[in-house]
Amino acid sequence: MNLKMPKVREQYEHLRKPDWLKISLRSTADSAEVEQIVEGRCLHTICSSGMCPNKAECWSRRTATFMILGDICTRNCRFCATATGRPLPPDEDEPDKVAESVKLMGLKHVVVTSVTRDDLEDHGAAIWARTVEAIRRDNPDATIELLISDMDARPELIDVVLASRPDIVGHNIETVERLTPEVRSRAKYRTSLRTLKHIADSGAVAKSGLMVGLGESEEEILQTLRDLREVGVSIVTLGQYLRPTKEHYPVKAYITPEKFEEYRLRALEMGFSYCASAPLVRSSYLADAALEAVKKVCTK
Repeated sequence: MNLKMPKVREQYEHLRKPDWLKISLRSTADSAEVEQIVEGRCLHTICSSGMCPNKAECWSRRTATFMILGDICTRNCRFCATATGRPLPPDEDEPDKVAESVKLMGLKHVVVTSVTRDDLEDHGAAIWARTVEAIRRDNPDATIELLISDMDARPELIDVVLASRPDIVGHNIETVERLTPEVRSRAKYRTSLRTLKHIADSGAVAKSGLMVGLGESEEEILQTLRDLREVGVSIVTLGQYLRPTKEHYPVKAYITPEKFEEYRLRALEMGFSYCASAPLVRSSYLADAALEAVKKVCTK
């Protein structure tokens, strides 16, 4: 199996990490139990593979973002810590394993993501749908949020996922249009927008997220927010890009908490139902709060 990580040839001056990004990573009994449940069923989480800075906090709250379709991605994005290469065939028992873990963890809001599987004819859409159905079967009171790949913006594949009726369907735009060819492997900015538009047009709650600190301008961030809102995205997240290793794309700037709050307020002015914007925010961080905010908007 040929695993590889993105290479960055350019040399950049190392930026010192500011104090607001320094957090405690201490585990607790709850986080250890979550880890035991996940590992005991040979499951994967983006919390671990993505080196999420909120892993200890979220696992201590007994929440986790499950990553299906294996742990090897067919793309090679320069920001991502997930291994890339030739994936194994999908585990047909994975939907049931995820559903069982959700039940053991007592989750009320479940977040599921995946590696990108360009090697599969349906990009994994069938496994996505079966996972939602299995979670619903075993956890009828749980709400379900998905973070899918772009699936090449193919409506017939996205519809397979949507037919399982998840509560939120997200796809991350990741960065501004100018930086997309440099940062994202194979992915195209406009393809991501088409994927999100199809999700929103179907009546599902559409969600997206982007990283900042990659060298984008303030106007480019605001334009990305406008683009997302124009295609019907109602939930958006913004967080600081943190370089997983020295071989990944370099951090060009550390954005202050005050600037993140400014972006949050601008997003709400644009009409987003919910915006999480802070240095350590990731797309699934406190995801249940976003769903509650959308529900309140819908009932007004």
